[in-house]
Amino acid sequence: QVQLVESGGGVVQAGGSLRLSCAASGRTSSSSAMGWFRQAPGKEREFVGGIRWSGGSITYYADSVKGRFTISRDSAKNTVFLQMNSLKPEDTAVYYCATGSRIPNLRAVTQYNYWGQGTQVTVSS
Repeated sequence: QVQLVESGGGVVQAGGSLRLSCAASGRTSSSSAMGWFRQAPGKEREFVGGIRWSGGSITYYADSVKGRFTISRDSAKNTVFLQMNSLKPEDTAVYYCATGSRIPNLRAVTQYNYWGQGTQVTVSS
């Protein structure tokens, strides 16, 4: 079992920045990748970005956030970060981190076994 806890959400004005954290505990050795997703009211959960650290570190981003968001990892602390810059009102959503024992496709919601509780990000105009 793996437990995930997100933090760092809040309310910011358009153009501002936030850094989200996802701390993992439990059997973390079974995980080699983590994804970030977001969900706005009445909309489907969508992929934001992800990181795979087996055999090095590779990051992936949705087109909507590419160039603005950056994912990084602190292996010693079992923590993954999502740095969000140049925030837009359309970024407003609950943000979730997720992981699993086997995730061939980081963009697929259904391939994750463990999810955090979510943290609210609100961007005002």
